Amino acid sequence: MIRAALHTLLSYWPRHRFQLFALIAGLALATALWSAVQAINGQARQSYAQAQVFLQQLDGTSLVSPGGSLHLSDYVTLKRQGWKLTPVLEGHYRNAGQSIDLIGIDILTSPQAARLFPAESRGGDPDFLRAMLREPGGIVLHPETEKLLPAVLKEMQIFRSEAVPLGLAVADISVVSRLLKRPDDLSRLILLGDTPPDVMPSDSQPAGSGADMRPPDTRALASLPAHIKLAPGGTARMNPGTLTESFHLNLTAFGFLSFIVGLFIVQGTIGLAMEQRRGLLRTLRSLGLPFAQMILILVIETTLIAVASAFIGLILGCFLAASLLPGVTATLSGLYGAEVSGALSLQPAWILSGLAMTLAGASLASAHAFYTLWKLPILQAPSTQARGQRLLQSYTAWAVAGIALSLGGVLALTLVEGLIGGFMFLGGVMLGAALLLPYVLWSVLGIAQAWARAPLMQWLWADARAQLPGLSLALMALMLALATNIGVGTMVSSFRLTFVDWLDQRLAADLYVTTLDDAQGTEVQAWLRQQGLTVLPIRSKKVQHSTGQIQIYGLRDDKIYRDHWPVISAGPDIWDLLAQGRGVLVSEQLARRAGLQIGAHIDLPTGWPSEILGIYADYGNPHGQAMVSLPQLLKNAPDVDNLRFALRLDPGQLKQVINILQERFEIPRENITQSDVAKARSMAVFDQTFLITDALKLLTLAVASFAIFTSLATLWNQRLPQLAPVWAMGVRRRSLAQIDILRSLLMAGLTAVLALPLGLLLSWALLVVINTAAFGWRLPVYLFPMDWLALVVLALLAAGLAALLPAWRLFRISPNELLKVFSSER
Repeated sequence: MIRAALHTLLSYWPRHRFQLFALIAGLALATALWSAVQAINGQARQSYAQAQVFLQQLDGTSLVSPGGSLHLSDYVTLKRQGWKLTPVLEGHYRNAGQSIDLIGIDILTSPQAARLFPAESRGGDPDFLRAMLREPGGIVLHPETEKLLPAVLKEMQIFRSEAVPLGLAVADISVVSRLLKRPDDLSRLILLGDTPPDVMPSDSQPAGSGADMRPPDTRALASLPAHIKLAPGGTARMNPGTLTESFHLNLTAFGFLSFIVGLFIVQGTIGLAMEQRRGLLRTLRSLGLPFAQMILILVIETTLIAVASAFIGLILGCFLAASLLPGVTATLSGLYGAEVSGALSLQPAWILSGLAMTLAGASLASAHAFYTLWKLPILQAPSTQARGQRLLQSYTAWAVAGIALSLGGVLALTLVEGLIGGFMFLGGVMLGAALLLPYVLWSVLGIAQAWARAPLMQWLWADARAQLPGLSLALMALMLALATNIGVGTMVSSFRLTFVDWLDQRLAADLYVTTLDDAQGTEVQAWLRQQGLTVLPIRSKKVQHSTGQIQIYGLRDDKIYRDHWPVISAGPDIWDLLAQGRGVLVSEQLARRAGLQIGAHIDLPTGWPSEILGIYADYGNPHGQAMVSLPQLLKNAPDVDNLRFALRLDPGQLKQVINILQERFEIPRENITQSDVAKARSMAVFDQTFLITDALKLLTLAVASFAIFTSLATLWNQRLPQLAPVWAMGVRRRSLAQIDILRSLLMAGLTAVLALPLGLLLSWALLVVINTAAFGWRLPVYLFPMDWLALVVLALLAAGLAALLPAWRLFRISPNELLKVFSSER
């Protein structure tokens, strides 16, 4: 009997193909958006994991200099004392407008070299070591990194290995030191054994490899020079997955929101199908089909449809992820410096996640229909009115649940710190607002009906209330989509305005020059000053801090900094005190991470000023920065590079200076950057960064619009009992069609108005709460009324287009069909 009943229930769908299409399309769209986001996140995390595994092989307990780089003489001294060490040099190589991260290791002493350079990376060369060390040297990198390689490095012997992370190349330390022009610098010294022999305790074990090594005892550490400290393994580099956690959390939130919006389509379609099949279900029960078996059959039916939808959604999600992945990789590279492969690879994790979410979503969407089927008597005749009354009775309960969720979100914001608390707040408030929407719309429509005087207008408002049960889920989806577009759009636009102002402040000079070496830098600087030009050296030093490695820049006391530097919080006379070497400026990220305020002291190595004079904005930089006076920098780090300069010029001097720098000093054109060109490039990176956000916003709004369309289309047959009496009283079909479109516009317009405060609250949470927790800096909130108006118009347009098909069918319906309403049992 189960097979016969299943066949009977499935026979409903061929007669209602549009409902089947809406059901499959809703589940497939929800699955596609969710699986696309999971595929993108999975691809990125796979790249992070590969990079982290590779870097861990180059890491271990090390000796470092908290004040900056180690010197080659430090390595020689420690080796002579008996320390078993292998050196590492890291740096960022730039040439001809291209750049790459370099890591240099001593291939002859590093125990990791054999694992880093497997046989397949040797390109068939039997003498790999000789190939790596022979002029101009060998370099190992990922195949996709080769296209990013500066032209100079392409002349080297290239070995390709997929084990090397994207954007990174590994070579012998002698080759890297030559490329970086740092012949005497070392980043760290990895320990290969225990302590030096002359301080080895009697019960010590023989020196082992870095993996099973015991840390040196206190006597060994006491023998180290004062500027060298012991650093545990895992501190050489920050995991890119940690930096990008907030970005992937945002993507997941977007994907989940899109999935929920898609489920609104499914829930409405399943509920309508259950209502329209109530007569069939009553017949099956009368024939002796137990209620439990009937529910089992409906579950099987829903599962079959969900599995088919899941496969369609996974295919669509794969294509969507492949189209969005290039934008995501550009975002991660430009905003976080994290490299991700641009080729999408199928992973069982996100495929199973999409299938599981589809089945869970279908179960969740059909749960209310099954509950209604269980509560309503099976012998009750099919009735839209009964269904509507049941839903309307639940609006108050929905509103109470919505208020509770909103209060729970506010409570989470105050009790739970960081991103988790922020997203709990957003989830509670947005879901709570969605549950409140039907009750608010019902009340507003009731007030409008009470104020109306014309009979036709009273019927219009009453008809809108009657259709609210069938449209409530689609309108909830529309409100969430509009609020997301308003909130995220406000965040992006506020960020853009702030970023433009910040670029104008940070790039206040007219020209930026990078020389080839220190000697040329000194020569260029002397010539520029002879010409009476204002030269602002850009010199910096990396030092260790409790929050991680930070960059300390030295500022020459100049009017350009006093007038333009983006200080967001400052004490009195900061520039005078900074010029006197009596304090330091810190970036907002560093201030928030270290809990620093004006007047507090920052723990820098001995000799650096420590009092916080001011805090400045440094958007887009995940690392901490600090500013001291240029004399103070040179006092603490006299050997810092003297390669980069900012120049203030008159407009007429710009072209002449550029030509002289190229011809007389042979500085490549790519090493000379005009500020307007730098701003344009920065804005291009900024726009590329938010392509994925814009795409997901539009997709979410499109799914919400489709939800309205499917709701109106599937409710068409149930509209005739309300429309036929009005037509019979003299209202023309054309007027009824126009009123139908007007009703849809009214519902969408009210929803858009209610979505506006929710979107503004979302933008505040993103800018003030989420952004601060994720990046360490806070953005001001700007308002964009014209953007809101455009979204309202777009929502009205979507609702109008969704209502066109039902209105056209109403306009073309024959009077005979309307007359049949009065003869049918309703």
